[in-house]
Amino acid sequence: MATAHGSSPKLPESLLRIVEARHHDPFEVLGRHEDGGRAIVRAFLPLAERVTLVEPAAPMKRIDGTDLFVWEGAADQIPDRYQVEWEDKSGISHRAYDPYCFPLQLSDFDLHLFGEGRHWHAYRLLGSHATEVEGIPGIQFAVWAPNAERVSVVGDFNAWDGRAHPMRVRGGHGVWELFIPGLERGGFYKYEIRDQHTNIHVKIDPYAQAFQVRPQTASLISPESQFRWTDEEWMRLRSTVDWQHRPMSVYEVHLGSWRQSSDGRFLNYRTLAKEIGDYVTKMGFTHIELLPITEHPLDASWGYQCTGYFAPTARFGSPDDFRFFVDYFHHLGIGVLLDWVPAHFPKDIYALARFDGTALYEHADPRLGEHKDWGTLIFNFGRNEVKNFLLSSALYWLDEFHIDGLRVDAVASMLYLDYSRNPGEWIPNKYGGNENLEAVDFIRELNSVTHEQHPGSLMVAEESTAWPAVSRPTYLGGLGFSMKWNMGWMHDTLSYMQKDPIYRHFHHDLLTFGLLYAFTENFVLPFSHDEVVHGKKSMIDKMPGDAWQKFATLRLLYTFMFSYPGKKLLFQGCEFAQGREWKFDESLDWDLLERSPHQGMQRLVADLNRLYCEQVPLHDVDFDASGFEWIDCHDSSQSVLSYIRKSQSGKEIVAAAFNFTPVPRNDYRIGVPEAGFYREAINSDAEIYGGSNVGNQGGVESEPVSWMGRPHSLMISLPPLAGIILVHEPSETETDEIPSEDAAEAADTPAEPTDVDD
Repeated sequence: MATAHGSSPKLPESLLRIVEARHHDPFEVLGRHEDGGRAIVRAFLPLAERVTLVEPAAPMKRIDGTDLFVWEGAADQIPDRYQVEWEDKSGISHRAYDPYCFPLQLSDFDLHLFGEGRHWHAYRLLGSHATEVEGIPGIQFAVWAPNAERVSVVGDFNAWDGRAHPMRVRGGHGVWELFIPGLERGGFYKYEIRDQHTNIHVKIDPYAQAFQVRPQTASLISPESQFRWTDEEWMRLRSTVDWQHRPMSVYEVHLGSWRQSSDGRFLNYRTLAKEIGDYVTKMGFTHIELLPITEHPLDASWGYQCTGYFAPTARFGSPDDFRFFVDYFHHLGIGVLLDWVPAHFPKDIYALARFDGTALYEHADPRLGEHKDWGTLIFNFGRNEVKNFLLSSALYWLDEFHIDGLRVDAVASMLYLDYSRNPGEWIPNKYGGNENLEAVDFIRELNSVTHEQHPGSLMVAEESTAWPAVSRPTYLGGLGFSMKWNMGWMHDTLSYMQKDPIYRHFHHDLLTFGLLYAFTENFVLPFSHDEVVHGKKSMIDKMPGDAWQKFATLRLLYTFMFSYPGKKLLFQGCEFAQGREWKFDESLDWDLLERSPHQGMQRLVADLNRLYCEQVPLHDVDFDASGFEWIDCHDSSQSVLSYIRKSQSGKEIVAAAFNFTPVPRNDYRIGVPEAGFYREAINSDAEIYGGSNVGNQGGVESEPVSWMGRPHSLMISLPPLAGIILVHEPSETETDEIPSEDAAEAADTPAEPTDVDD
């Protein structure tokens, strides 16, 4: 290797390895070494012309043909922690403590836990962290790269020169560390890794907590949070509230496209917090769910090809800006869920792929380690350090950003070894099956640890198969998720709604089949971003018929969804019937809200949210059959469904009926379990929503006519392509006063909704 002075010096092997930047432990050579009362100090400064010790004030001698500098003298002349001063080739002087005179910083116990996969807060161990050693400030770096020959910290502080700051490896743990005194927060860095085949790889820090704005990719040195949380009451209540019996209506958001600035640029987390937060409050949603905001290189991946598992993307601001975002929502009484992607990661050469020159985070065999459909790599869930990386990431978002839960992406792809693979393209497990046993163990530990560390936090699975007990506790043999997306209900319901009404009576079972399994899991009913992209059409454009029928059918669908058992999720734009498919790089079409049909859709969703939250039967028993009763699921000839929702006590009742044809059904009788007045709380055909205003004059009094096996019944009018929700008001609570015509007319109109026009 040619040196800075063009010759190849004849040096001892240990010094030559420093000069050639391939030493695994530069501390063996560099720094202060003592022998028999004498001290020798060595420094390797590739860009230096002259080097001087500050104390004692003595020049260091260059070893001929190298950038190694040496001083020898009595041991008591030089302190354990000493400074050097050097002048570079530009004549600029530098002064700093020598990194190689400081002791190890990582404890053996921490490294032991990490090696066992049980260091749940490994992000405090690895990465870059501002610290003080013996009163001297600096930055501590640590990275896991067990198969590297040499690892160096490179950055704007050392001209990205891999020779300048080589790190020390910690034995069998494979963790490299270096404390660089005097270094301050805010600079950019990466790791330069020399693999066993002498190839050089320049990689981001997997544990970095901030990055440059894409397309730049460097990690940001240890950003210090100046943010002060003010959501103590929210966090206290979250840990005590029984969320299973509480309303949960989720607004799914992609921050890059919800709204952009007038010139097409992204808005900051703080601006987005106020605009989205105020809007979601007016709309009545209880939670938002963010498409992944973990750092990612490509906008078109929507965040699902993540490179920074501990960093909010810099597209929208700093980590503290995102802390403000979450805190703001908590003050509004709105929970924040985050899409999190532990199933796979992209192949970008600067990131996790073949991190130390080997398949480290992924499997080496592509039959285990590659998703061909997505062009991504699969985490090796059987490797303790990889499992620890993901567990620590999950806890990081809950710890540091007060996230209320994680929606875990692509769980099915984790569970099955043959997911989207043909025969011969996958390797069976040790029992010959297709279950990924290591991923199952990881998922169970993930859910156990997050629920234990953060009571009240939610773990939600996007899982599309019949894997049993996804949302059942691990101690009962389940996977331990809080909830699971009900993909079957979503597909069946949309399939039904897209059919011409004249043919729907042939497919009645698509609406009723879901109740056979509705209580086998804790389900979320999702109309997510995946349903309005890639040629699937927008929600409004899926609906058949002319414009009036499309809007009426979509209003019917949302009314059905909000009364059906399960928590709710609706993607941005669907609430006001966005006309085109979602585009990740464009703002939503907010100008549609200048048109009355879209205003009516938005108003209906707001009213449905309000009713869903106010009426206990609609949210109290979502996960148990005791909260649901069919009134009639057999009227396929008229394409009508009706059912009852009940509270835990059974004393509070809501009845819902749906007409999936454009033919009004007058004098339609349904049986009900209790006598009383049934107030028409929602009628999706109401004029204020853009409907034809066929209704029940504010409600219906029950009749003592046995019907459908029940002692009482209602004679109702079912509007065309509409759903009605009737709230039971027991007779004994009614006054003897007969409602006036004015009162009846007022009751026919839903309560004045919140002003939700954008």
